[in-house]
Amino acid sequence: MMIRPSFLTLAGTLAAMDPFWALAQTTPTPPAAATTTAPSLERVEITGTSRASDTEERRQSTAAKIVVGREEIGRYGDSSVAEVLKRLPGVQIGGSPGRGGEIRMRGLGNGYTQILVNGERVPPGFSMDSLSPDQIERIEILRAPSAEFGARAIAGTINIVLREDVKQRLNTVTVGAGYENGRVQPGLSWTRADSAHGFNYNVSASTFHSDRDNQSSNHVYGVDANGTPVLDRTELTTGRDVRNGLHMTGRLQWKGAGSNNVTLTPFLVFAQTHGDSNTQVNTALQPPAGAGVPLVGDTQSHTESRYSLARLNGQWQTRLGDGAKLEVRGGVSRGDMRNDATTSIQGLDTLNNSVTQDNGWSTGGKYSRMLDSEHQFATGWETELGQRAEDRFTSAWGQDHLGAQTQRAALWAQDEWSPTTRWSFQAGLRWEGINTLSDGTGAGQVVASENRSHVLSPLLHAVWRPEDSPKDQVRISLTRSYRSPTLQNLIAAPVVSTRFAANGPNDLANPDKMGNPDLKPELASGIDVAFEHYLKAGGLLSANVVHRQIQDRIRTLISYQSVPWSSVPRYVARPENVGNATVSGLELEAKSRLSDMIEGAAAVDLRANISGYRSQVSGVAGPDNRLDQQPRQITNFGADYRLRNGWPLQIGGNLGFTPGFAVTSEDGQRIESGRKRVFDAYGLWTFSPEVSLRLGAGNLSPEAQSLNRTLSVANIMESVDTLTSTWTTWSLRLEMRL
Repeated sequence: MMIRPSFLTLAGTLAAMDPFWALAQTTPTPPAAATTTAPSLERVEITGTSRASDTEERRQSTAAKIVVGREEIGRYGDSSVAEVLKRLPGVQIGGSPGRGGEIRMRGLGNGYTQILVNGERVPPGFSMDSLSPDQIERIEILRAPSAEFGARAIAGTINIVLREDVKQRLNTVTVGAGYENGRVQPGLSWTRADSAHGFNYNVSASTFHSDRDNQSSNHVYGVDANGTPVLDRTELTTGRDVRNGLHMTGRLQWKGAGSNNVTLTPFLVFAQTHGDSNTQVNTALQPPAGAGVPLVGDTQSHTESRYSLARLNGQWQTRLGDGAKLEVRGGVSRGDMRNDATTSIQGLDTLNNSVTQDNGWSTGGKYSRMLDSEHQFATGWETELGQRAEDRFTSAWGQDHLGAQTQRAALWAQDEWSPTTRWSFQAGLRWEGINTLSDGTGAGQVVASENRSHVLSPLLHAVWRPEDSPKDQVRISLTRSYRSPTLQNLIAAPVVSTRFAANGPNDLANPDKMGNPDLKPELASGIDVAFEHYLKAGGLLSANVVHRQIQDRIRTLISYQSVPWSSVPRYVARPENVGNATVSGLELEAKSRLSDMIEGAAAVDLRANISGYRSQVSGVAGPDNRLDQQPRQITNFGADYRLRNGWPLQIGGNLGFTPGFAVTSEDGQRIESGRKRVFDAYGLWTFSPEVSLRLGAGNLSPEAQSLNRTLSVANIMESVDTLTSTWTTWSLRLEMRL
């Protein structure tokens, strides 16, 4: 038996160079399966030529990217896009398995990762968890920013491309249901692509019903500067969330005279949620005299929320001759959200209602020209205007109103050149400016603020292909990227904790919150270096080294201060620019067929990715002075096998593992996150090319997720231990091509 070279050889070489990278060898990393055909990374552009495979498109791209097509997106029958993303290289999802959460690349969340839908930033209030995988054509992961797609991507960019095939006739229906902890989650999706009266069109619609249990426990323990206990309580919360949703996307294309093309892409989302929860509180130690009486006791809560989004984008393309092309696009969006919450604590009912309306307008354009057969220049612009109006009612303060407006403009230029078959370059320059205005009232306080920022980002990507090794290539990217403050970061209107009386003390675990209109964007200088070795049948071995230097880091700090909305000091959480940080990482990836590595072995498609990261924050004493929520390691191993001897069955599984980690921050807060281990599996029975049945199982070995927060402010230290339950999720889907 002959064993061909594997990923372990590459990992061993890198580990020998630097002991830190040896963590990538802690678990043998098998290669991974080849993915199948998927479209390219062009912003809503449609051509009549066939598209390259996922792996080939990755190979031909000058800027490093990973392309994930339809087969891999639908492989496990996931109910949300977050569940698909969690298995991709370097991607992590915050929260418990099956519950979605913040999308993070390289362990960095809170705005470090740029999320796009069809190349456009997502509208305010839109949650990626509400997007059905059935509506996604492909997912593109860009590890370094580019001039065209934006530089607000210190960790990277995830571009989710919705169904776009208007060339091939298609009519598919998927009927399915999930099952978790005794509750059923039915769903239905439909996709249709055809042509009529000179128009090509694509329509995709999904509807779902979700009914899920939630259960968690908190232990809150506090001591004073002398170590004397001042607080000790246990909270057990059980709840149930029922959610209904409808999503529709479409694409209508008209090809006019000559080279003119007009495309319209509507996008509609509606979601409605009902939630009930009950918290039982056991107070072993009451707060000391003078600390106030917290509204902490057995609690019943009921919430009702509705969210709707309507967006319409349009695009016009034409060819100008001499290899030039002009693209002009524009879009409008309207989002409405309503939240109504009733909470009863110690027999006292409190009401919290809010109505938010987001309106957005955007324009953009791109001019590109082929200077010669291997040299393409492009330049473009973007403008965006967003307006938010929010009305809030609370029992404590009555009615508050907040208005905000965000104006954004960007100019960019990009030159892509392949002077030889061995070298390719992409050089870009992007300028982006953001102006945010807000005014209104919060907690009875009148606020008004303005924030202006602008960033100039030079970007360079290069690929070198050794002449004597046609299967190998080396990538390098030198970039400047940034993270802009969010609207919530900037609005100075306070949001008062509802767990305590408004005019009295609160505690560290339940601070009031307010924004900071003086925030500056975080700036990052970065380098990415990657080696890629391409195997037959779409196989791949790759190693990517990343380093970022971040300045003016944004961090939410808790302080104990006098506030105008209370007669006594309270704990307040507020974002600040607090020093610098560095991030380094190694990302290893492999995919191949076992029989291609070992002669005579079964035709099992293998895939694996393992990423190790370290970061350091200046001005914070170690250990664990890392960036917020960044784990040291993210690992995925998966395998797929199609049974032989006439059995129309394909089976597979994936094990994702993130070890526990701790983070220490400036304000004395320390967060310890427990390990996260998720095993998913699926089976696909193909009755015919038109009909198949898919069985999926998510989180097959459920374990509770643990989190400990230790906070120390104003001579008081509090420790909050949280344990969140998880369950196995089953899904059964009948997929039919009509």
